[in-house]
Amino acid sequence: MDANLIRIIKESGREVGLVEQQLEYFKNGFPYLAIDRAASIEDGIMRLTADQVQAKVQTYESKQSDLEVVKFVPASGAASRMFKQLFEFLETGSNELPSDFIQKFIQGLDQFAFRSHLDQELRKSGTSLQQELGDKHYQAIIKTLLVDLNYGQLPKGLLHFHEYDGFVRTPVQEHLSEGVAYAEGAEGQIRLHFTVSPEHQLLFEDHVEEAKKEFPRHQFKIEFSQQKKSTDTIAVTPDNQPFYEDDGSVLFRPAGHGALLENLNDINADIIFIKNIDNVVPDYLKGETVRYKKTIAGILLEAQQKAFEALHTLDDPDNELDAAEKVASLLLIHLGKPYAELKVAEKRNILKNALDRPIRVCGIVKNTGEPGGGPFWAKNTEGNLSLQIAETAQLDPEDKHAMSELHNSSHFSPTDLVCGVRNYKGEKFNLLKYRDPKTGFISEKSKSGRQLKALELPGLWNGAMSNWITLFCEVPLITFNPVKTINDLLRAEHQPA
Repeated sequence: MDANLIRIIKESGREVGLVEQQLEYFKNGFPYLAIDRAASIEDGIMRLTADQVQAKVQTYESKQSDLEVVKFVPASGAASRMFKQLFEFLETGSNELPSDFIQKFIQGLDQFAFRSHLDQELRKSGTSLQQELGDKHYQAIIKTLLVDLNYGQLPKGLLHFHEYDGFVRTPVQEHLSEGVAYAEGAEGQIRLHFTVSPEHQLLFEDHVEEAKKEFPRHQFKIEFSQQKKSTDTIAVTPDNQPFYEDDGSVLFRPAGHGALLENLNDINADIIFIKNIDNVVPDYLKGETVRYKKTIAGILLEAQQKAFEALHTLDDPDNELDAAEKVASLLLIHLGKPYAELKVAEKRNILKNALDRPIRVCGIVKNTGEPGGGPFWAKNTEGNLSLQIAETAQLDPEDKHAMSELHNSSHFSPTDLVCGVRNYKGEKFNLLKYRDPKTGFISEKSKSGRQLKALELPGLWNGAMSNWITLFCEVPLITFNPVKTINDLLRAEHQPA
């Protein structure tokens, strides 16, 4: 690393050693995750009966009023990817409908919750949505939506998603409604934490103040945070040299949702629900979502209680290890092959380290072909097994066994989590200690027409939580309704009752 680069790094407030490590990852890549097998109902995923679900719900509800509960919602992404095909259509300059996607969008315009907003904007220029559709002025319609109403640049959380009788809701408003249903904690407080981009925080703050008026009998505490600049990672050219901009500065880029581990780590709470901003449904479909949020929270509280009791017994060197070993087995913790041959003091230390970790319970849905992560049994460098959420990019495409397990996996992870982030002494874990730094991603991007390579930190629910205690529970598919493209809002789950 040359002296000029070292100077630039220091002036930016970053650690030279950390940037050096990032450059090494670009040169050598990240190791692929060693997949032993996909998790399944028979092997690592809980499937609860109706009575068991109700029991877990009661566990959570019985303790809820004594808990500090936070609902953590990553919401910093712009909606531009939702409208990718619409932007491409605008670039053609033609009113001929070029694809099934655009045709579906135009034909479904009356079913979008934003149609009144769009019609009002068109009327400012002396026309209407109905008139523009009749005249086949599709370019004007889409331009009004993306440019004049700024839907192409606004964050997803502030778009009109769902229509009700006489009003519409954004994802932010739906998350407040969810919070009322399952996230009211100690002192009757409903805490939501949104991660937002700097340019949109004031919009979010204003919108939340207005949104709270719909729930006047409830006490909200709404928090916002931004992805920390200190987590940005260096960008490189295709031949792995630092990417210098025209003004001589080095480009550092946001490092993906894994950077939000820092934001999560700043939250002091007993339990934290995590759910993406776009995974929401109207109220009439929220019943199962609420029931299973409480279910996975009940599982978490019961797992914590078992782990905490075991850790207290381990604090006394005169106590036997049998109870703690049983708890480790119940929590699907593999203690490693040499464990049986170790001395008692060594076993006690291993059990303490194994049980004294953050715990997460992940809702898992049946695999319907959606792209993204899945639940697997993975091996670490010592050959020990643990349950992990693995993204496709973490698996070696040349590894026939890993690809077979991926393609034949029965379940998918909708990143629906509840997290226990305090230890058995009531102290908050430093979550950064439980991240696996070797599980990042490298992707290809461009800046000002020049190609570059970008580095993303270990994903928030992948490598960032690699060394947590992980439990999987099957939840109904209705709890997973992401909006990745604008036409996803035409699905029945996003339409009025």
